[in-house]
Amino acid sequence: MNEEEVKRKVAMELADALTRECVDRGQIIEGGWKALELLMPKDASDIQRSEMRKAYFFGAQHLFASIMNILEPGTEPTDLDMERMTKIHEELEKFVEEMKKGAKP
Repeated sequence: MNEEEVKRKVAMELADALTRECVDRGQIIEGGWKALELLMPKDASDIQRSEMRKAYFFGAQHLFASIMNILEPGTEPTDLDMERMTKIHEELEKFVEEMKKGAKP
């Protein structure tokens, strides 16, 4: 494993640990927001930050509520549940790839 791969592995392990900690504290959305906020332009106004935070949380709330509404009845995930979750995952991965390529949303 080269140095870059080691750095990436360590970063992923830290991110995973931080994610688990945020979930355990009931702040997974807030943790994600704080990470995104670090990427915002330093000169973003308080209003821009506030409106972006609202949009971020509304997006998270929409996704979570949608997932809860589409799950089939019962305690075990069904094949349809898994297919729907896979489609959500693929949609979000496509967005990440677009952003990596510099595409406009």
